[in-house]
Amino acid sequence: QVQLVESGGGLVQAGDSLRLSCTASGRTFSTYAMGWFRQAPGKEREFVAAITSSGGSTAYGDSMKGRFTISRDNAKNTVYLQMNSLKPEDTAVYYCAAKGGSLGFYSLRALYQSDYWGQGTQVTVSS
Repeated sequence: QVQLVESGGGLVQAGDSLRLSCTASGRTFSTYAMGWFRQAPGKEREFVAAITSSGGSTAYGDSMKGRFTISRDNAKNTVYLQMNSLKPEDTAVYYCAAKGGSLGFYSLRALYQSDYWGQGTQVTVSS
């Protein structure tokens, strides 16, 4: 069992930056691909970013490329999402996800499948 706890959300202005963190319980964090998703009111869940278990490969949703960066620190059981040049349309609840197995990275970014989800953290960007 893995528990994911997100933090770092808040209210910012357009153009500002935020860094989200997701800390996982357990000793198997380094075996999981990790991802971030978001969901705005009335909209479907959207893929934001994913990173392989080793951190060697990353992937991003189209609207996040060049603005968001996902990274991880396996020694701290933590994955990060650095968000720059935030826009009002980035307003959403952001969820952390963990997917195990050899296809974990693919499952996160292409299938939106995850073994575990965090409770979410609200990000609000004002114009």
